[in-house]
Amino acid sequence: MFPRKLTKAVISDPDYPVVETKQGKVRGLVVEDSFIFRGVRYARARRFHMPEEPERWEGIRDATIFGPTCPEISTLIPPDSYVDPHAVWPQSEDCLQLNIWTQHIDPAAKRPVMVWIHGGGFEHGSSIEIFSYDGEELSRYGDVVVVSLNHRLHALGYLDLSDYGEEYKYTGNLGNADIVAALRWIRENIAAFGGDPDRVMLFGQSGGGMKIESLLQTPAADGLYHCGSIESGGSGEADLRHEDAAVMTHYVLEALGLDRENIHEIETMPYHRFAYGVANARVKFAQETGDRMRWMPVADGDYYLGRGINVGHREETKNIPLLVGTVLGEMSGNGLFPPTRHKETWSEEQADKLLKQHFGDKAEAVYAAYEKAYPGRLKVDAVFVDIFHRENHINIAKSRAAAGCAPAYNWVLALEMPAYGGSTPWHNAEEPFVFHNAQYLESVYIPGVTDTLQDQMCSAWVSFAATGDPNAANLPEWKPCEAEKAQTMVFDAPCRMVEEHDREYIELVKQCDVENFSRRGPKVTYGGGPRAKEG
Repeated sequence: MFPRKLTKAVISDPDYPVVETKQGKVRGLVVEDSFIFRGVRYARARRFHMPEEPERWEGIRDATIFGPTCPEISTLIPPDSYVDPHAVWPQSEDCLQLNIWTQHIDPAAKRPVMVWIHGGGFEHGSSIEIFSYDGEELSRYGDVVVVSLNHRLHALGYLDLSDYGEEYKYTGNLGNADIVAALRWIRENIAAFGGDPDRVMLFGQSGGGMKIESLLQTPAADGLYHCGSIESGGSGEADLRHEDAAVMTHYVLEALGLDRENIHEIETMPYHRFAYGVANARVKFAQETGDRMRWMPVADGDYYLGRGINVGHREETKNIPLLVGTVLGEMSGNGLFPPTRHKETWSEEQADKLLKQHFGDKAEAVYAAYEKAYPGRLKVDAVFVDIFHRENHINIAKSRAAAGCAPAYNWVLALEMPAYGGSTPWHNAEEPFVFHNAQYLESVYIPGVTDTLQDQMCSAWVSFAATGDPNAANLPEWKPCEAEKAQTMVFDAPCRMVEEHDREYIELVKQCDVENFSRRGPKVTYGGGPRAKEG
């Protein structure tokens, strides 16, 4: 169950609040001083076809409940829903809908627009999957328009059928094409909801951050956004090229009993049959190739050009400023591992044993470098610090600086969380602070600390949406990264601005024989999908 907010008055009547969009009128809700519109259609799409504009309608459509989410092949169950509360929602392929939170329904308001792109890689998740995604508090605190959206995922959004006919040319990028369609809808309609179409910020975590990084290299998205925040989403993975995607496609079509002669059946077969085939194909692909199916945009050199850090940053998006950052623990966050709970009670001998286990003869040097980067912390915490995501995001920021792009501001959330007697921040931990929802989460709430930090972080993101500069009155001066120098805002109690503060720690951990915790992450389980054959 989600943490509970205070009960608030909700108003909705036949004539208020009603906003007219390009396609027709929608009726939302008034929750105290906020206007909320849920499940607003931004596009339609047939299976394995590009999104199209919705048809116009007469009268007034209700926009009071969330729309369906993309049906999944399997549903990822988080390892710890206490620290990161999740929810599921009815699923349907007719999922191209968005949600809006705003303080105004007046075109003259022209407030900054913050568009949330959800996480879950390119395979899982939804716009409402995580409690923190609720945009009401962010909209109220920052006086901004907040938008979240659903789009096609996994094979529905990224199965490359381009070898099977011109009509399937961009099937390897349909999920991203959906996001572009949503941004186009926002461009055309958001003014009616009090938003400024010339100040649109994309922000997203994990898979959402990866989607934003890929949109920078997607010409169809040009001009539809003006700044971006990549949060724990610089994957560092090689681009998925057509030749590799085609191998995945072969396995899927074989499992579905399809070939060139009957390929069109993929558009109309029952979803459960499609999902079952993809699940079986995934198992066989892993068994025979030793690899995993990577659902992600296909770098076809046309619709999507490939990660800027790999192929060069496009001139058309060099003017886009970025926030690029991670949390201290990410997938290594010790709160996710039951044996490491209540680490404040561990003896010095226990800490030394764990450091030796992970870092071998470099254990003392690793700890010394960690203590220098994050002074005053428990010794054992040196094990539970991410380097994988951290270094990838630093590299993105430095690469853009070297290419002469607009400023890229780096950050790391380092606040010790109260969950389980003390935990380094876990993957997703920044979201409640950015959305100004941290006061509702027991796992992150520290009286007198959490409220201040969420004001600081939320203010920085709102300032960035408004001006492209995250500097806010309640923070130290935030400097952008340079080509050879990582400058980082450490969000903590108190916040501080540092320069190359953890480089020594990162380099030492990379030299160790034992793979860093953050590279393998915690175990996850899956449910709610078809059971694939094991062999």
